[in-house]
Amino acid sequence: MTTKSILCVGTGEHGLPADWEVIRAGTLAEGRRHLQARPCAVGLLLVRETDDCADFNAFLHEHYAPHWVAVLPPSLAAQPAWRRLLADHCADYHTWPLDHQRLRHALGHALGMAALRDGLGLALAPVRGAGNATLTGQSDAITRLRRQIVKVAAASAPVLIWGESGSGKELAAQDVHAHSPRRKGPFVPINCGAIPAQLIQSELFGHERGAFTGAARDKRGLIESAQGGSIFLDEIGDLPMELQANLLRFLQEKTIYRVGGTRSIAVDARVIAASHVNLAQAVRRGAFREDLYYRLNVLALDVPPLRERKDDLLPLAEHFFHTFGSERAPRVKGFSSRAAQAIREHDWPGNVRELINRVRRAMVMAEGSLIQPRDLGLEAPPTASAPLQLDDARIRAERDAIDASLLRAGSNITLAARDLGVSRMTLYRLLAKHGITAPSRASDTRAQSE
Repeated sequence: MTTKSILCVGTGEHGLPADWEVIRAGTLAEGRRHLQARPCAVGLLLVRETDDCADFNAFLHEHYAPHWVAVLPPSLAAQPAWRRLLADHCADYHTWPLDHQRLRHALGHALGMAALRDGLGLALAPVRGAGNATLTGQSDAITRLRRQIVKVAAASAPVLIWGESGSGKELAAQDVHAHSPRRKGPFVPINCGAIPAQLIQSELFGHERGAFTGAARDKRGLIESAQGGSIFLDEIGDLPMELQANLLRFLQEKTIYRVGGTRSIAVDARVIAASHVNLAQAVRRGAFREDLYYRLNVLALDVPPLRERKDDLLPLAEHFFHTFGSERAPRVKGFSSRAAQAIREHDWPGNVRELINRVRRAMVMAEGSLIQPRDLGLEAPPTASAPLQLDDARIRAERDAIDASLLRAGSNITLAARDLGVSRMTLYRLLAKHGITAPSRASDTRAQSE
């Protein structure tokens, strides 16, 4: 529940009645320390003529959660830089000398708005530990998965993780490693579908000097670099059949041969594999080795899709809002109640990856102080006569993810494919499927060589 307390940053009189709890911070540095120790719903900025606008702007961009009210000299209020700061970050402002009654009204209104947001479950306080790579959420499905991870982590056998694309399989693998006796060793992730077929054997197993043109020196492979830790083979269903035999030998004997090498190298690394396709069905189709499947499928984990984690949707959205806070427009403070409702009602066919992309886009594109459904791309068309079919939603989410990755990668196919977790050829097929104009292959080739 929101209490009648306020953080007052700066020097000078504040004119608040005795029934307010005032936390005084003479400088911005003191204000940061207070907010880290105890978040406040309302803040008061006492600005003087000599204060630097850039310092206050950085402070408010970092601490966007409170409802800020500023008091500043009339001369500063007339300057464009300070006016932008007030418009972007403050709920209200006043000029010196203080009108104590008007200030109390403004702060009371800010406190009431903060209490209203608390009551709707839309608190803007940053999520503690938001930067940590871990499975976030308190739903029954994710709680059950975390319990299974702790049990699986204590063993040394291979782990096979299944989950839809974008559901968080790598985070589950990281948690297995983090809870295991090998947690002090390296965690080496490999996307089997993103490495070119002609390079994957050398990347996984390494090579000896002179093994092929360009092999000027010995090179350790990724499996060897995981010595004493865990190796995560994501999308293992994309591994070519000839390399599946080599991987099977490693699982059985704990030794590898580098490309062009004649001596075996012992490697002590736990294998954690993941796939979004049903490997049992792939075995029946002849696309995956049966003996490798049974060697991997000793300890199995299923990562639930986001549509089965409805209770986690808003906490996850707030988590990503804070994680990518440096990307948001300064005026954007959080999610509106309509946006929260739209998040709850969406099926999320692209899972957590889709949620991340939509939140990041909304943080940049939102025109008001609160994110609306249209900013998330979740506003239903006004002329829609029937609900969006699941296949249509998947296609739209896939296209949105491709557009966002190409934008972040500067139209570099190699970087965009790596961001999406697919091979370059797969990305070219997806571009053709959605009618997206592909960047020049020549420019992409130059980007790889650089």
